Amino acid sequence: MAGLALDGSNPDVSLLYDINGLAKDAPHWFDRVMEFVGEFGIVIGLVLVAFGAWWSVRKRPQEAPSAVAGLIWAPLAAGLALMANIPIRGIVQRPRPFKDHQGLDVLVAGKTDYSFVSDHATLTMAIAVGVFMAHRAFGVGAIALALFEGFCRVYMGVHYPTDVIGGFALGTAVTLLLAPLAMMLLTPLTTAIAGSRAGWLVRDGRAVGAAGGEGRPEEVPERRAPGGQRGSKDLAA
Repeated sequence: MAGLALDGSNPDVSLLYDINGLAKDAPHWFDRVMEFVGEFGIVIGLVLVAFGAWWSVRKRPQEAPSAVAGLIWAPLAAGLALMANIPIRGIVQRPRPFKDHQGLDVLVAGKTDYSFVSDHATLTMAIAVGVFMAHRAFGVGAIALALFEGFCRVYMGVHYPTDVIGGFALGTAVTLLLAPLAMMLLTPLTTAIAGSRAGWLVRDGRAVGAAGGEGRPEEVPERRAPGGQRGSKDLAA
């Protein structure tokens, strides 16, 4: 590949050509699938994973309010991370790779904004880390999807590998650094919802009952006088 030969001293560009070169050898239909997955599919997948995590954490009565708060924080963190990326892109002003390097197979046309950092990588990793905070098993799956999103962006020819790495770092940093404040604000909210008519959004009522019937009035044991006799009130009756 001519581009690889010209830029072989730059690992970022070399890896770009190596990964994007897979698109040249792939069938047309596979490229179309990767285009959809890289643009929309993984984001949809993360929404489904987050829904599964929510459904699962509702069955843990004691942990549910904080876990649901973490799941609420995930998309909020992603939004804040994307906002933080706006000035970063304006400062760095890195052109898309296909503008500076020839021979790339670009699967998505019309990308005219700057390349660093990748919005898709930022968005998906922020959500994935938020899900991981709430539910480890679902979070691992979410992080795997986010990593695959980064691969797709390079495969599609619209980002350098370092654009993706920068997006992963930004999404992770925003989610983790602001998490203590976010949880301090969101957990009381989810706790209040759990005690309201909309409590099913936070706790599964069947799980609460199975855990010991939270919310039931505690039964007061019957008093008995010494010797096994009932109290005076009971005797009078």
